[in-house]
Amino acid sequence: MADQKPPSSGKNAYVTLLTRPSYLAGAILLAYTLTKHSPDTPLIITYTPETLPESSIQAFRDEAKHSNLILHPVEHLRLPDAEDGTEYGMVAERFIDTWTKLRVFDLYDLGFERLCWVDADMMIFSNPSPLIFNDKNDAYLTGGDGMRLMAVHTCVCNLDHDSWAPSTWKPENCAMAKLTSSDQTAKVEAQPDTLGNFNSGTFVYRPSPQLSQFVRAKFEELGNEKLRAMKFPDQDFLNAAFDTRWQTLSWRTNALKTWRYWHTNIWIDDKVAVLHYIVDKPWAARVTPDGTAGYLSKDGETHGWWWNEFEKWEQERKGQKEDGLLEIVGKYAASKDGSENEEMRAVGGGAQGWAKKFESKDDGKDAEGDGEEYDLPLVSDAEAGVGLRKPLGERGHGPVRSNHRGGMGRGEGWSVMES
Repeated sequence: MADQKPPSSGKNAYVTLLTRPSYLAGAILLAYTLTKHSPDTPLIITYTPETLPESSIQAFRDEAKHSNLILHPVEHLRLPDAEDGTEYGMVAERFIDTWTKLRVFDLYDLGFERLCWVDADMMIFSNPSPLIFNDKNDAYLTGGDGMRLMAVHTCVCNLDHDSWAPSTWKPENCAMAKLTSSDQTAKVEAQPDTLGNFNSGTFVYRPSPQLSQFVRAKFEELGNEKLRAMKFPDQDFLNAAFDTRWQTLSWRTNALKTWRYWHTNIWIDDKVAVLHYIVDKPWAARVTPDGTAGYLSKDGETHGWWWNEFEKWEQERKGQKEDGLLEIVGKYAASKDGSENEEMRAVGGGAQGWAKKFESKDDGKDAEGDGEEYDLPLVSDAEAGVGLRKPLGERGHGPVRSNHRGGMGRGEGWSVMES
C-alpha cells in the first residue's frame, strides 16, 4: 500500500526513486519545481524503507503538504554477489541502487494510465507534460503489442574522453550531434548502434501487468552474469529489453547539463523543460565566488539555477513554519559558508572519481585516476532503525535486513534479487 492514496482524477504521473538521503535535496526540489510547472501531475516518490532513514521519509510527508507528491515504498532490488567473486562491471558503484528503478514497472495498480520516470537529480524549468503526455506519443505506446517506451537518446560524444566509454562513443555517432534545431527530435536508427541507445533518466510508458511481466522475463532471461557486467545497470538493461521497442521524446525532457556547452546546436536555455544534473550534484557544493561549479568547473550557470530554486523553496517553507523540513533537507545540502559537507563528497566533486577507478574494457588501461574511495556514513544507527544494517554511503549499500516497515508494493520475487 502507498503512504498516500493517488488522486481519483488524472491519468498521468511522474515517478522517481530515493534509496539514500544524499539525494533528498534533489528529490525535494524535483517535487517542488514539478508542482510549480505542472501542478496537476503528481510525482510518485518510490523509496526503500530498508535503506532510507525515517527522517527523510518524514521530510517527504512534510513537503507533500505543499507539493503534489505521493509516497510509495518498494522493495530494494539488488543482484546477489557472484559465487566466483567476480566484480560488477558498472562504471561507478554509486549506480548499484539503480536496479531498484525497475520496480516502477510494477506500479500498474495505482490508477494511472501513463507514467513518466524522472531521475531524482533532475529539476523542472518549464512544463514537460505536453511534450510527454500527448496523443502522438500515446499512439506509439499503444501500438504493436504495447511493450514499448519513449525516451531521449544517450549522448555519446564523450568530449571529456572518459576512459570507461566504448570506442564508438564519439561525436559522429551521437544522435544529438546530428540535430540542427532545438525543435528537432532525433531518430532511432539501427546503425551505428549508438543511434538506437537511450538515456534512462526520463522515459514514459503505459503501466500494465503485461509490461511488468515482459520486463521481469527479460531480467530473468539475461541472468546474473550478464546483468552484473553492465556498465550503467538499469540503462543498459532497459536498452536490451526495449531494443527496437522505443521512440524518441524531445531532448528538452532530459537535457543533460553538459549539453549546454556540448550541444550548442540545439541548446536554448528557455527551451529546457527537464534539466538532468549528471555526475556531480549541485546541492553537494555551492557555486564558487568566481561563478564556477562542477568537477571540471564548467557548470556554474546550471548549478546556479538549481540554487536559485532552492533559495525560493527555502523562503517559502520558512514562511510556512516548516522548520523540521528545512532542518532535515539542510543536512544534505551544502552550507552557505562553503564548508565541505563530508556526507556529500561522493555526489559532489568525488562523483567522477568513482568512474575513474574502473578499468576500461576497450583499451585495457587502468582507469583508476585520482578518484578516492569514500566510506561515508550517510545514515546513523539511530536513524536506520531496529533491524537495519547501516548503509555504506555512496559506495552502495551493504546487505540489509527488512524491518517490514509498511508494505513494499508489488515486485517481490525477482529471481536474482537479494532476499
